[in-house]
Amino acid sequence: MANAQIDFTQPLASVLKVATSVAHERAEQSQGAGWLTRGELDKDEYIRFLMMLFHVYNNLEVALEKHSAHPTLASTYNPTLLSRAPSLSSDISFLLGVPESSWEDHPVHKYLQSNPPAPFSAYISRIQHLANEAEDPSPLLAHAYVRYLGDLSGGQVIRRRIAKAYGIERDDGRGTQFYDFRQLGKDKPANMGDMRKIKVWFRDMMNQGAGDDASRKQTIAEEAVKVFELNEGLFKILKEPAVASSQISAVAPLGNPSPPPSPTALVSKPILVASAPEPEEKVYSLSSVLGVVLAVGIAHFALVIGGFTGARGFVKLEAAQHWFDELVQTVMG
Repeated sequence: MANAQIDFTQPLASVLKVATSVAHERAEQSQGAGWLTRGELDKDEYIRFLMMLFHVYNNLEVALEKHSAHPTLASTYNPTLLSRAPSLSSDISFLLGVPESSWEDHPVHKYLQSNPPAPFSAYISRIQHLANEAEDPSPLLAHAYVRYLGDLSGGQVIRRRIAKAYGIERDDGRGTQFYDFRQLGKDKPANMGDMRKIKVWFRDMMNQGAGDDASRKQTIAEEAVKVFELNEGLFKILKEPAVASSQISAVAPLGNPSPPPSPTALVSKPILVASAPEPEEKVYSLSSVLGVVLAVGIAHFALVIGGFTGARGFVKLEAAQHWFDELVQTVMG
């Protein structure tokens, strides 16, 4: 992170976007991240990964609770909305086919505890240090920022791929509850629009918590870079699947916790999906009309939620297509 290029007088969310860009890209392009996001990990290895995430989140959420009154952390502390450890525990028990009260006694978890990989231990140790030993716990905000906002972004596309890969495409969401969120201030399932509102809320509260303290924003930004590096470490210790693709994943496993770019940065090439009308009769087919609606819908969706070109743009396009499918089903009934 080149501090000379960062304006620490800007809101914290803007600072983090610049400060973490290189570390973020490096983490999401790792081989293990690709296996995860394409749903290629062997099921046992995916479960082991969830077990590691459980301990990451459990330690983080205990730490955030302990310091929930800290001025920097209080504004974003919302365990009802954000906590992931309980849903991870539920997913692990479902995938193992054992009661939730007993999955921690499973041989895979016992081995993970007795022989923890170094990157996993380093991640847990860092969170525990900030929670219990550091004079200033405010860098915990960086850990919440990277993990929660990542789950709210790319995690939603990953969820569909995971469900398909492991044969758990269920109406009740069992096995993929880690990717589920509730609406802000309501006990109702959150859709993609609701999740965008949560991300906006989190960034606003994060900016409020950090205030105008440039030194504090620098400390949190430096920690956020470390968090991406710690997550990259977890991706590196994932075991190669029996069948793996050589392609680079188009889905960021940590989503896009940074604020979206300006709308002018969203446009690459125009999307042309509409069929040409018959020249004489001037009659448009239903597919042509739907094509036009699709083009407009996708363009509007991208502008509203903030898309990206390249690999991240693919994520936004896939999400837009999923959104449009739901819209057509509603209209055509």
